[in-house]
Amino acid sequence: MTEEKTRITELCLYRLKQAEESLLEMDVLKHSGHIRGAINRAYYAMFYAIQALVVQQKAQISKHSGAISFFDKEFVKTGIVDKRFSKWLHRLFDLRQDADYGSMFEPAENQCDQAMEQAEEFVQQIRKYIQKSVE
Repeated sequence: MTEEKTRITELCLYRLKQAEESLLEMDVLKHSGHIRGAINRAYYAMFYAIQALVVQQKAQISKHSGAISFFDKEFVKTGIVDKRFSKWLHRLFDLRQDADYGSMFEPAENQCDQAMEQAEEFVQQIRKYIQKSVE
């Protein structure tokens, strides 16, 4: 394995670790009654998983919207991942924006539960894809 490939693999795995840590933080926050924080961590779990894909593909992304566009173009439209993952990502991006920046926005517990389930499945799907490609 070349030095560059080793570096890319290590960074991909690091981004996946960040996604996994965000899932753990999401659970802790939800179980301690912090719905907004749990939604934030659910979104960031997805975002870090996408960052792993960005690294793997040697792409350059500087904004959240760019990461989402990259994911849609390179992985959803090509059929690598199911369209539902894009829908979940877009929905959670908006929900996280509302939860973090919205005036007087109180997310419902069921919104949080749904976001958590989707984030876990999303990260699992990306992890499987990356693990196949680094073997």
